[in-house]
Amino acid sequence: MSFIPTAKGFVYNIDLFAGCGGLEDGFLQTGKYIDIAAVEWLKPQVNTLVNRLKTKWNVSDAEERVMHFDIQREDELFNGWKDDEFGTGKGLDYFVNKANGIDIIIGGPPCQAYSVAGRVRDENGMKDDYRNYLFEHYLNVVNRYRPKLFVFENVPGILSAAPDGTPITQLIRKGFEKIGYKILDDLRFAKVNASEYAVPQNRERMIIVGIDAKRYKDADKYLRLFYEEILPEFKADRVVTVREAIGDLPSCTPNFDEESHKKHKSHETPTCNVTWHKPRYHNLRDMDTFKLLAEDIETGKREYDSKKISELYEQKIGSKSPIHRYHVLEPDLPSTTIIAHLYKDGNRFIHYDSKQSRSITVREAARLQSFDDDFDFVGSQGNAYQMIGNAVPPKLARAVGAAIAKLLERMEG
Repeated sequence: MSFIPTAKGFVYNIDLFAGCGGLEDGFLQTGKYIDIAAVEWLKPQVNTLVNRLKTKWNVSDAEERVMHFDIQREDELFNGWKDDEFGTGKGLDYFVNKANGIDIIIGGPPCQAYSVAGRVRDENGMKDDYRNYLFEHYLNVVNRYRPKLFVFENVPGILSAAPDGTPITQLIRKGFEKIGYKILDDLRFAKVNASEYAVPQNRERMIIVGIDAKRYKDADKYLRLFYEEILPEFKADRVVTVREAIGDLPSCTPNFDEESHKKHKSHETPTCNVTWHKPRYHNLRDMDTFKLLAEDIETGKREYDSKKISELYEQKIGSKSPIHRYHVLEPDLPSTTIIAHLYKDGNRFIHYDSKQSRSITVREAARLQSFDDDFDFVGSQGNAYQMIGNAVPPKLARAVGAAIAKLLERMEG
């Protein structure tokens, strides 16, 4: 379908920093939203979102609506652009005017600058990272189009981030208050765990909702209603484990012979009815390590604690690390947090089956992020791992989307 500006009963939204579309996909799954435009600057993510909108959601003009552009170039973002890097685009004003306005804005700036892990790894604690202040562009889009509310997703590390000495949360609150939007006074209560919403992963995230206080005088009341009553209604009955999420996928048989490794083939790719279930290449050293650590879990010995794993890493790699670099996914628990670092290596996401001696495949990572099997990723294997690690889990997004729709009904009622 192409965009129908007169459609009734739908909530119109813009998706900023859209990535591959995890947040958008969850909102669309509720059947209550129409995405009038999305903005993303990484091409593989753009291609993936366009493909998803066309093949799953029948959006015929997805190439226009998904804008491959830099949100920092605001004037062109609003009014349209034409250049060598990003091609041509009509700009957000065109789509907002076509829709006669929007109801909500969703999305969240890249989280690496706010993440505690990112700050630990960076020698300057990410203080000079431009991504610290991308929220200002999100704020400016909100101010231009004045949605009823916005949903700002990010990592819990945002609570402690203060690149110039001033807490980022303080800057965010003051920025939105200045343009007339109200968020929670204590953002600690905006933290949720995706595992409580049927995502097979321990993934804490901030879901910051802001309401137009100029339009809704009881904004504080509606915020409390959302966090204390409405959103918790959509929690799952129980957590989903790693085994439940990926245990039915075919095993990948390891090759320990040198001839296979000369051909850069560490595993046999199984025949199955899902895409992206092909292990990355692992060298023999890593395969032996993965087997050793998975067996330690399987046998119940559990001899390898953090200290011993760090020693093992130093022994195998020849260098020390501030964090231990190996981790086997526990089969009967939710996964640890899936991260974009997966595009570099899978050492912290070792499959629990020692007979396979490998890290998780793209499809397994996608399932642990709650992506449906029909969600295809456009790009290289590294691209796919990266966009999955940066995504909002669709099942969490679906719960948030359903809760936001219910909140809007209460606000408008």
